[in-house]
Amino acid sequence: MDWTTEVDDYCERLGPGLWAEPLNLLTNAAFLLAALVMARRCRGMPTGQALAAVLALIGLGSGLFHSVATRWAAVADVAPILGFILLYVFAASRDFLGLRPAFALVAAALFLPYAAATLPLFRLIPGIGSSAAYAPVPALILAYALALVRRAPRTAVRLGLGAAMLIVSITFRSLDAPLCPHWPTGTHFLWHLLNGLMLGWMIETWRRHMLEAGPAGR
Repeated sequence: MDWTTEVDDYCERLGPGLWAEPLNLLTNAAFLLAALVMARRCRGMPTGQALAAVLALIGLGSGLFHSVATRWAAVADVAPILGFILLYVFAASRDFLGLRPAFALVAAALFLPYAAATLPLFRLIPGIGSSAAYAPVPALILAYALALVRRAPRTAVRLGLGAAMLIVSITFRSLDAPLCPHWPTGTHFLWHLLNGLMLGWMIETWRRHMLEAGPAGR
């Protein structure tokens, strides 16, 4: 595989060049802004700081991909996203469900086979395309929300809101190619804006849960 091969996956890109996707590139600032805000709000909370740091890496990796648009940059785009998911599943399992750290690590590791097993089902959704790879995430968030309805109802509601935002975000990502003939800029930039908001909200959800847990929180 030639890792320097250029990738043309989005409606906005019409040719080579660092500025071939201006909206897709510039809207990555949403991730950086959300990371900055949450890093400040999570002062003294190592897990929250780590989540904010990975969120910043998502913005940088995505910005790199939407500028150079090569296969190696695609890895730089996807790797921080996976890192955020795994870290959040660990934190949610430990702090929301009360699992011991070792079991929370197992829960995080199980995300990979879970995503692989459910991906074929989400691919059956009409028009979802490559966005099916992200569909297991809101489903998992909703599962955690359901598990917390009685134990931590406010956290459950916040998780449900995060899942709803991600579903809307995935919808816009899926519409990028179908709407391209009618909307030349595409809709992928809305995926960035909504995801920046959603990921920041997910960190805020964790932060509020920890504060509401009081001395019992980690």
